[in-house]
Amino acid sequence: MRVVRIFQDEDVRYGLADDTTITLISDEPFAAWEAEGVLPLSHAQLLSPVIPTKIVCVGINYREHAKEMGHQLHAEPVIFLKPPTAVNGPHGEIRIPEGMDTVDYEGELAVVIGRRTHRVTPEAAQSHILGYLCANDVTARSLQKIDGQWTRAKGFDTFCPVGPWVETDVDPLDLKLETYLNGELKQSARTSDMIRDPFELVSFISGIMTLLPGDIVLTGTPSGIGPMRRGDVIEVRIEGIGSLINSVV
Repeated sequence: MRVVRIFQDEDVRYGLADDTTITLISDEPFAAWEAEGVLPLSHAQLLSPVIPTKIVCVGINYREHAKEMGHQLHAEPVIFLKPPTAVNGPHGEIRIPEGMDTVDYEGELAVVIGRRTHRVTPEAAQSHILGYLCANDVTARSLQKIDGQWTRAKGFDTFCPVGPWVETDVDPLDLKLETYLNGELKQSARTSDMIRDPFELVSFISGIMTLLPGDIVLTGTPSGIGPMRRGDVIEVRIEGIGSLINSVV
């Protein structure tokens, strides 16, 4: 099942999509809902599939990326936050801040929380997850180097494209993840290459903070990160989920 969020008739609606149609639903996908009509998927204006209260990101979760960045591996996951105002949707514009020439792409698998999650085990975490989507952890690398921490570099508006939908029926443990810049392959890995899998990450994070329905967990990026410039088009593809495309302005 694919959970979508769309703009229709001056309103924002949730729906369930297949390859060609969207069935509109009466409430958020985390609540009880009823079906309320059907429209063609091709005619829909897709928005970010969820609006999270927080975006929890995991750094250094692929060994090759750790080597690429010169980071040591840590005994526990390294986490940081992006603000909800960073959320961007499918085909949304990534805005490079004034005074910068480039920002970096970081293609990632993202987890969407389906119900209140507090101190769960990795085994229990799966039942707390609504599904998965593609994400791009956009980063102003120059600011990351200046600050020595990641909040400012990763927290700008539009710096967290997610989508195109939440795929609820996929096993996240071994999916192919690719990132294309202007059609050229830049990142290619499998989620099985992660140091810690999504269930371990949700468990760890839930021991620190309560995760709420709609919250997003970014699970880290593989090697191959690089700069984007104004006029570029970036695409994150994940097997079994779909393709997230954004332009850079």
